[in-house]
Amino acid sequence: MPKRLTRTPSEIHAMRESGQMLAAILQMLKEQTVPNISTKELAEIAAKELRSLGGAPTFLGYYGFPDIICISINNEVVHGIPRADKIISEGDIVSLDFGVTYRGMITDAAISYVLGKAKKKHQQLVSITEKSLYAGLAVLHDGIRTGDLGFAIETVLNKHHYGVVRDLVGHGVGQKLHEDPSIPNYGRPGSGVSLYNNMTIAVEPMATLGTYKVFTANDGWTVLTQDGSWAAHFEHSVLITEKGCEILTALSA
Repeated sequence: MPKRLTRTPSEIHAMRESGQMLAAILQMLKEQTVPNISTKELAEIAAKELRSLGGAPTFLGYYGFPDIICISINNEVVHGIPRADKIISEGDIVSLDFGVTYRGMITDAAISYVLGKAKKKHQQLVSITEKSLYAGLAVLHDGIRTGDLGFAIETVLNKHHYGVVRDLVGHGVGQKLHEDPSIPNYGRPGSGVSLYNNMTIAVEPMATLGTYKVFTANDGWTVLTQDGSWAAHFEHSVLITEKGCEILTALSA
């Protein structure tokens, strides 16, 4: 049984602050993504803004990761390393995965979007993957099991015959980037680890237009679809409450 990690009021406050920084930066990057910009340029924008807000980059140096943000394009599922020669084009699916540390506490979130005019199947993949995230969050509450959460996510994705990536899962988050428990994006109702009030977790469905199978590129980080199909990825860090959850990485109104 994984250790039950619940948060103190001060830790929750720090994660709320961290999450607001993170959400603001992801929104800024989405707005500043234009054709022919490089993924390295986007990473530099993120680094400058994070410094100005007073946060620290969680990903930089994590198991040797060389940058502050993961930027993945098209058939890259996650963990793409920003590069000056990696150019984003009209119609690409862009996935941004970012972590922010503030006062010792971490939040983790991801968005996907299509730059400019999109093929219908690509825009639908992005929209449905995001929908699956919120379907999962909608069932969260004190005492729910991870299997119930995973089942809610995969039910949405299976309706569209998408590949539900299995090699990568959500996780606890807070004092460390990856904590127990693991949060798969598939499962059986009533199975898995129980989740409790005041736990913080990162829920992150990853879906493809093909199969669920993936592999890691020679750079040791970038995860790609095995069949070359395009992918989308969404993630929120959330605080579980008695009757639901609080999304820590959504912009406040």
